[in-house]
Amino acid sequence: MELRVTIGDITQIETDAIIVNLFEGVKHPGGATGAVDQALDGAITSIIADGEITGKKGQNVLIHTLGKLPAKRVIIAGLGKSDEFTVNVARGVAAEAARQLRKLKVKQAATIIHGAGIGNIEAEAAAEALAEGTLLGLYTFKQHKTGTEAEPDKLEQLLIVEQDAEKEPAIKRGVSNGSILAESTALARDMSNQPANKMTPTIMAEYAHKVAQDYGLEFTVLEKSDCEALGMGAFLGVTQGSVEPPKFIVMRYHGDPTNPENNLGIIGKSVTFDSGGISIKPAADMGKMKADMSGGASVIGAMKAIAYLKPKINVAMIAAATENMPSGSATRPGDVLKSMSGKTIEVDNTDAEGRLTLGDAITYARQELGLKRLVDIATLTGAMGVALGNVRAGVFSNNQELADQVIAAGESTGERMWQMPLDDDYKEQNKSTVADLKNTGGRAAGSITAAHFVGVFAGDTPWVHLDIAGVYMADKDQGVWVKGASGIPVRSLVKLAQNLALQS
Repeated sequence: MELRVTIGDITQIETDAIIVNLFEGVKHPGGATGAVDQALDGAITSIIADGEITGKKGQNVLIHTLGKLPAKRVIIAGLGKSDEFTVNVARGVAAEAARQLRKLKVKQAATIIHGAGIGNIEAEAAAEALAEGTLLGLYTFKQHKTGTEAEPDKLEQLLIVEQDAEKEPAIKRGVSNGSILAESTALARDMSNQPANKMTPTIMAEYAHKVAQDYGLEFTVLEKSDCEALGMGAFLGVTQGSVEPPKFIVMRYHGDPTNPENNLGIIGKSVTFDSGGISIKPAADMGKMKADMSGGASVIGAMKAIAYLKPKINVAMIAAATENMPSGSATRPGDVLKSMSGKTIEVDNTDAEGRLTLGDAITYARQELGLKRLVDIATLTGAMGVALGNVRAGVFSNNQELADQVIAAGESTGERMWQMPLDDDYKEQNKSTVADLKNTGGRAAGSITAAHFVGVFAGDTPWVHLDIAGVYMADKDQGVWVKGASGIPVRSLVKLAQNLALQS
């Protein structure tokens, strides 16, 4: 769908539908909404008085213009309470309004920018939110549909209408930035929504390679033999039950080449299908494990946006891609693996495989790439979903400053997070009698002990672990989220890189 900025009067746009907005509690709308109301002989004011429209957040009311405006229809989008309005609300409003347009089967529509007037959001930020919300809200995954269900959505163009010509450059920048953030999130969603036979480690590497080619990124794939030479026994221990060859994928963006110390590493768990291995999962919902590579998808998506937006910081991405399958060659419970770091690991449960892949990926990031700040993203533990549900991702860290920066990035993008404890007492649960540590600490505090395991390989390097197991999938359409893969935390990683670049 095309997003196009135009300078003009929303009441004069000839199109299938126009979108205006209303704060909760407003009885007599002003601005563009007031102008539309006046052109409709007070129809909006009348239905406000009748209680048919309240301005409540998420409420969309449709009015047919019956020839009183060049546009055929008007949608009044509820913004909620003015004192609770934020850029995140603006994103959600845009997403819900866009889906309403799709239900109406319109081909072309026009909208004002939500929040750029009395909402007190700067024009560029409001335009970015509008573009993000619209494109994320309209996301669909139809690659394997046939017949009429495979047809593209009817909405082909959305005009973004602004009266003040001086704001046009800022609005265009915002639309451009919001579009790349949404497109990068959609890439991650596409990857996570793919069935496992369409997203093997090899195919995942191909997706990353295309991003690198399109945006001028340095790209490397370590094959199994390369990983063996580096001593990645933890990662390879996960791979050995599958016939699919592993791929250790690395992409690098050099945004500050004269200052190599100004860097950030983003590392995504990339298990393209997780059966649990010998410790096999129950059959119910195992199909969802096609998306156990969502952390890797998120860092690939983030690199696309980072390369486009060009923050002044060096960013490296790692996705240690593999399947976790049961077979005669699979790692067994009780086996001992030697990681790249030299630490030995007792495999207590082969379904605790993601932390093994992350351990070697983090060691590679520190030893081979010299990365000074690390963020790993993983669908790591079911316990995380139990603790925080599907609202927030869990944050674990050895460095409060970096943790605060990650959380702030999440708040600004609407990808909410919550910091969890990492008391040293929990480390006792990961102790092994036959190796340096074991890969599970039992059911109690499962997310915390898993984070502690990963943290061993980060050492003293500032590190944040994001457990996205509760938020990597959405079960319904709501705001910018649509049923299926969420793409969390692509936009937060991009915002983090931008914020760190401004501090350098």
